[in-house]
Amino acid sequence: MIPRETINQIIETARIEDVVSEFVTLRKRGSNLIGVCPFHKEKTPSFNVNPARNIFKCFGCGKAGDSVRFIMEHEHYSYPEALRYLAKKYGIKIEEREQTPEELAAQNERERMFNINSFAQQYFSDTMMTSDEGQSVGLAYFHERGFRDAIINRFQLGYCPNSGSAFTDYATQHGYDKDLLIKVGLTGNYENRFYDRYQGRVIFPIHNLTGKVIGFGGRILTKEKTKAKYVNSPESEIYNKSQTLYGIFFARNEISKLDNCILVEGYADVLSMHQAGIENVVASSGTSLTTEQIRMISRYTKNITMLYDGDAAGIHAALRGTNMILEEGMNVRIVVLPPEDDPDSFVQNNPIEVVTKYLEDNARDFIGFKTNLLLKDAQNDPIKRASVIKDIVETIAVIPDPIYRATYIKECSRTLEMAEQTLTNEVNKILRAKYRKQLGLDPKLDSQLTYQEYQTYQPQQQQVEPKDTTPVGFFQEQELVKLLLSHGSETIEIEEKDEDGKVINTYITTIASAIVDDLKNDGLLFSDPTHKKIFDAFDNGLDTGNLPTAQDFTSSEDQDVAVLAADLLSTQYKLDDWQRHRIVVRTEDDVLKKTVLTSILRFKDMVIEDRRTAVVKELQSCTDSDEQLILLQKKKKLDAIRLKINHDLGIVITK
Repeated sequence: MIPRETINQIIETARIEDVVSEFVTLRKRGSNLIGVCPFHKEKTPSFNVNPARNIFKCFGCGKAGDSVRFIMEHEHYSYPEALRYLAKKYGIKIEEREQTPEELAAQNERERMFNINSFAQQYFSDTMMTSDEGQSVGLAYFHERGFRDAIINRFQLGYCPNSGSAFTDYATQHGYDKDLLIKVGLTGNYENRFYDRYQGRVIFPIHNLTGKVIGFGGRILTKEKTKAKYVNSPESEIYNKSQTLYGIFFARNEISKLDNCILVEGYADVLSMHQAGIENVVASSGTSLTTEQIRMISRYTKNITMLYDGDAAGIHAALRGTNMILEEGMNVRIVVLPPEDDPDSFVQNNPIEVVTKYLEDNARDFIGFKTNLLLKDAQNDPIKRASVIKDIVETIAVIPDPIYRATYIKECSRTLEMAEQTLTNEVNKILRAKYRKQLGLDPKLDSQLTYQEYQTYQPQQQQVEPKDTTPVGFFQEQELVKLLLSHGSETIEIEEKDEDGKVINTYITTIASAIVDDLKNDGLLFSDPTHKKIFDAFDNGLDTGNLPTAQDFTSSEDQDVAVLAADLLSTQYKLDDWQRHRIVVRTEDDVLKKTVLTSILRFKDMVIEDRRTAVVKELQSCTDSDEQLILLQKKKKLDAIRLKINHDLGIVITK
């Protein structure tokens, strides 16, 4: 277990802008930073980082919190895992106390999976570098492929002995559970006989965005046709191949710096490119490109260059998945290598200057590449040519940006020697069908409706009045909580008045005391549980003389508290510098005293009105005269209190 003082040190040291920028490309906007949210699909940045408060907030999906919360959400870590990640990043040593057997039993399985993969990676790397078999087989293979020790060590490559269960035996001797070894795909079981799944294979560890090993790829070195060339880790809680890109941990900074990601197919392609100094390169790890992988790249750049072999298979591979890239609003360029080369061999056999120039000179935009390629296949066959045009139009139709669509239509009109309006009509026909399906439009609608009409059309649905389940005074509570979080320790001057409104005393107090004491004196409590937790924390702080800070809440282990605090402390707007135009704009800080007193009164007014409404309902159903008299007295008293509150607020009650 991590000591409290160490947790505090980690939280105070971790800077939100440093942590987030490892995963999201941020740009400055006023005093804050913005970027594309990594937690939901969006094209317009709504993800906000506030360095001053050390928090993040997405105004699109609502996720918010501090550095620890960001790592928990992004990497799906537990609270202790996120703390350990940040401690490692900032070089903070964690001296954990020894865990009890109960705590060990409850240890997160995800964490144990990460631990066992890290253990396996170290074993495979050490075996290749120190054992006779590892050096003569595994290391020799990598050297023959032209990989130097620096790249081998950087990517943590390794070798698994060809001896049945050497790794499994070693792991179990060190306390690792066989069931977990099987679950992460390191060990196999046949008729209760355990064996190494990667025996006799060179190992390519697969890392996530934070550098943790989440899986492995193992390549066999013999030519046995009965065995698969590659064996990969199975899907698990920490490894999902459709959400993984090989080399992304090592490439992400360079991708962001160069504003371009080069996409290749295999492990060796990535290694060779990185070894040559071209480090903005990742691979789809032997799987077809997925939407999740595209969105991972989009956090760092909107530009993808697909680099594939020059043979027919490589050219057709370049066509797969590109519609998905365009649909995500990304820009795609294609580079096809000479027929005799793949990225690995091309980089190994040519100086870096030649490689760089080839990439620059031969990068084609995807639409142009596809058009020329398919037209070449169609030649003078009118039927094939019509099919090509339809294929191109369908590709253009997936592009979300209308300006890019129009640009490609114009270019294709020239290349295909076809009227631009004809292509535009075909694209709009596809878009109409798409929106008709999305919006559930009546299929009997006139098919000639314009695309703009389809965009504005909304299918008629029975309007159902939503039931309001928001607790009474919720928003007034939230405003008071925001004041506590933002200004709780600040002081204001309070005036005590007699019944005639004459000031009889003034005193200085904290805003926390002004809110908490006033509401407690009137017996008013918050109804929302998260609001109440924050209120109680300030109440306890007033008793002990140690008021909590905003960071105590944004860094809370209680997720509801942390998210609410970050949410209330964030704003997506910034106040322009109107003073340079000699225009004075009053902020909340300028009218803080009035804001506090008004917020308290508005909360009280909402509570009193709710109580008054309940009394009126009781009166309407009451038949006993004595009870009616009591209820009327209650109503009169509440009316008087509410009248006084609204007088102070400057509101005239008309009912």
